[in-house]
Amino acid sequence: MQKRSEQTRQALVSAAARIIADGRPADAGLVNICNTAGVSRGALYHHFSSTAELTAAVYGQARARTTTLAEEAFEGPAESAAARFCSSLCTALRDEELVRAGTQLAADGGTGPPRLRDDALDLVRRHLASAGGELAELADLAVVVTAGLESLGRSDGTWWEPRTSERIWDLLRPLFGPRAPARGGGAVGAAGRAASCQD
Repeated sequence: MQKRSEQTRQALVSAAARIIADGRPADAGLVNICNTAGVSRGALYHHFSSTAELTAAVYGQARARTTTLAEEAFEGPAESAAARFCSSLCTALRDEELVRAGTQLAADGGTGPPRLRDDALDLVRRHLASAGGELAELADLAVVVTAGLESLGRSDGTWWEPRTSERIWDLLRPLFGPRAPARGGGAVGAAGRAASCQD
């Protein structure tokens, strides 16, 4: 009996995620969720006290997934971690309704800030800031690129393709790599490398 109850609960979470993923959180009303999940209103209220509690469960599962993506991305070399996270997040946005829905939601199941999208971007910033040095200086650039790809993908899915993310990060990689020696023997900072990339 417990297994069937958990299956019903997960079916409701999946149904809400499916509705929100390619629509709007406002579309995840009681009737739409129950119809999509194939359950009665009573079943929904048996598992959740409200649709807001249900969408908060969507947020919770999506947050766990994005946290895992970030942890995996930041296990490797710090200079390529932001690119790895951005690529894996874009792939998850493309392939996983749960992540696509969750990024539009706040912890309380509403749509006000901070949403999971904001939390994921803050995670990138904090990881890069903790790396220190030049990577900390480039944290805002990594956030802007990740946010841009997340937003653009909502209207054109090609922005969430791994090759798109990889192409953009290949252009930015010189900024995130080890410092190159300057002509005068010193080190070139992020601004100097950015200028040299434009030459």
